Amino acid sequence: MFKVNSYFDGKVTSLGFKSAEGDATSGVIAAGEYEFNTGRPERMEITSGAADVQLKGEHFWTSFPAGTHFHVPEGSSFKIRVAADTTYLCYFG
Repeated sequence: MFKVNSYFDGKVTSLGFKSAEGDATSGVIAAGEYEFNTGRPERMEITSGAADVQLKGEHFWTSFPAGTHFHVPEGSSFKIRVAADTTYLCYFG
């Protein structure tokens, strides 16, 4: 069954599901800046819009337009900022 997740007063909402690649979520991020923690490694694909990302321990932001992805190590965190509603697909593990 699907699992609906909502963060930051509903400004980030995702739908969790089992994909052929394992656990995944698909969601939307409203314009703003957010910080996420993760217990498992993640591959985050930006599917529409664009995002600037700052991984834990980095002092710079990297831009990811639609069609690109980034990796978040296990037991880490990342900051993400978007100028407009942006969608993503995230694979765990």
